[in-house]
Amino acid sequence: MPGDDTAMTCATCGRSVPSDDSAVLLTWARAMENGRPVWTCDVCSRTHLRSIEAKLDATWW
Repeated sequence: MPGDDTAMTCATCGRSVPSDDSAVLLTWARAMENGRPVWTCDVCSRTHLRSIEAKLDATWW
């Protein structure tokens, strides 16, 4: 979660960035899957935008 010293990792591609990077908070997407937060990087978010907005399960895309 942002604010701690861990890295945020994209659930789709595996890209990792420091959680204290404020630009990440503006460009990455956060979702809840099975009761846990899941982050998606800006590139994957743009690529899979229609699936995300349709609320398709991540396994679908």
